[in-house]
Order: sequence, then structure tokens, then C-alpha cells
Amino acid sequence: MVEKIEEMRGILLNMKEATLAEIQKSLRTGTDAPDVEPSGDIYDQASSERDRELDLLLGDREREKLRNIDEALDRLGDGEYGVCEECEEDIPLGRLKVLPFARYCVRCKADIEKLQAQTRRFEEERVYREIAFTEEEEG
Repeated sequence: MVEKIEEMRGILLNMKEATLAEIQKSLRTGTDAPDVEPSGDIYDQASSERDRELDLLLGDREREKLRNIDEALDRLGDGEYGVCEECEEDIPLGRLKVLPFARYCVRCKADIEKLQAQTRRFEEERVYREIAFTEEEEG
């Protein structure tokens, strides 16, 4: 078991190093880009803005991944790594090798995602009902 823990620690540390390198790379390319006034037609400007937003989104994902890796390393140190936070069963090694910072087993993660989707759908329906109700009042 100790060998598997050390193997996972190595995987997490390598992943952290690669993620930090990717963040550094994106920071360098972001600062190298000249700040120029928008040029070209409106379609070129929209394309440039979309690219900039995509870069910001990818940066956020990398930071989130880094936070997840650090939390997994903390769980390793606390002896809680590889245990599902929901059902407290061991997370299969195959899942941990694919997603080393997994906090839930596949079954619990699927249940959580299903609940989130239901909640999101309920919230969207509530908003649409409020919009329809407001339009009826105005009309």
C-alpha cells in the first residue's frame, strides 16, 4: 500500500509541475501580446475577444486543477487519500490513476452530478416562470 501511495504522490507532483509550467507559459504569452487598439472589422474584433475570453477560461481551469492537486496532496499527508468523501469507500486505483485528485468514487460522483443537473433545471424553470409571470403583469 505504501508503494501505491508514493506512486500516486509522484503522479500528483508531476501533474502539479506540468500544470505550473502551463500556467507560466500562458502568463508569458499573455504578457508578450502587445496591447494594441482593436483593428479590423467587427468580426475580427469579436474573434479576438473570444480568443481572449477562452485564454482566461483556460487559465481558470488550470488554477482549479492546481487547487485540486494541492488538496489531493494534503489528503495524502492526512491519510485520507483514495477514500470517497461521500460514501467513505475506497476509490478504485484505476480511477485514481486516471484522475489522481478524485474526491469521489464513480457512483457517488454520478449521483452528485445528477443532483446538480436537477437543481440547475429547477432553477432555470423557476426563472422562466418568473419571466412569464412578469410579462403577464405588464401586458
